[in-house]
Amino acid sequence: MARDRDTLEKAILPVGARVWAIPEGYIPSKSSGPEPEMLSHETACLLNPGDRPANVEITIFFSDREPAGPYRVNVPARRTMHLRFNELRDPEPIPRDTDYASVFESDSLIVVQHTRLDSRQPANALLSTIAYAEPR
Repeated sequence: MARDRDTLEKAILPVGARVWAIPEGYIPSKSSGPEPEMLSHETACLLNPGDRPANVEITIFFSDREPAGPYRVNVPARRTMHLRFNELRDPEPIPRDTDYASVFESDSLIVVQHTRLDSRQPANALLSTIAYAEPR
């Protein structure tokens, strides 16, 4: 078993960045279909491939007001977290039907992917993209 772990550690090179940005965000206030599966939402998928927990602060930017945050999350070592922006509450909920952008700052290397489910119509739309990473 130790040999398998050694092989795995060698296979995972340092990957990720400490600062990520998602310049596009929007949570529709309407949905169709059963909740929570088909609730319109934005998700940040955070991957921490490292050997220590990643402490992440998220700042939300708007077109017509000052930023909100920081929102704080912890991603355990060698784990992934799918974080719905709809569920962020502290320091304040993300407003629906409002354009926003987000910046993630981590004390460890992480990878961030952005996904949106827009279920305002029965024909759903799903968008997913890797966030912008600030070079190390």
